[in-house]
Amino acid sequence: MATHNYKVKIEWTGNRGAGTRDYRAYDRNHVINAVGKLESIPGSSDPAFLGDKSRYNPEELFVSALSSCHMLWYLHLCAVNNIVVISYEDNATGVMEEDKRGGGKFTEVTLFPKVIITDEAKIEKANELHEEANQLCFIANSCNFPIQHQSITKAVV
Repeated sequence: MATHNYKVKIEWTGNRGAGTRDYRAYDRNHVINAVGKLESIPGSSDPAFLGDKSRYNPEELFVSALSSCHMLWYLHLCAVNNIVVISYEDNATGVMEEDKRGGGKFTEVTLFPKVIITDEAKIEKANELHEEANQLCFIANSCNFPIQHQSITKAVV
């Protein structure tokens, strides 16, 4: 069995000069980098937690990781099943519930893949492959709740 390691650098950029003197004294802004990557990802906290709404927050990145992992597995499965995908789009959603201490957890993520394939006769199989992609997705397998998906697959006419 193979083991894969991942390394990212998070750099806080939100010190306004007084550090974390109090909860409102600093910005939640940070950048996410990985060695050899072209761009950094601007991050912050959710605006509900005093974050910058123009930057990605960890919760959005979590939902996007689930969505992109599912998509990559799905495209792989379509390729090996001779289903030609020409378009894939997902508008994924996630629900996080806070607990009494201010922490929390995700309780639900739903993927909404819209897929266009070239062969109408393969729509049923294309839809079935979402379940297999969900079972293979590394990120989904790391969650303690099921990842739902509601797919729409159409063929080019």
